[in-house]
Amino acid sequence: MTRTNQTQELHRELAHRNIDGVDVVLFWHQTTDELTVTVSDERNGAYFELAAERHQALDVFNHPYAHAAFQGLPDPEVSLGVLDLPGV
Repeated sequence: MTRTNQTQELHRELAHRNIDGVDVVLFWHQTTDELTVTVSDERNGAYFELAAERHQALDVFNHPYAHAAFQGLPDPEVSLGVLDLPGV
């Protein structure tokens, strides 16, 4: 009996950077074919995610705080979870 790999990766890291304790990662989610950018600031524990359209994914990756502010992020030091960016 052949067993398939059931731990297949459901998301793939497309880009990653860490500058001064701020970790930014662009992910592609295989099951939904969606892109997200996660931002984790280990200096203060803040964390948020941004949904990204294909044509804007690298811009969201390169400027996540600007995109979060555009959507009304009240304070980048606050952990918000997932922010949906319609029309981005």
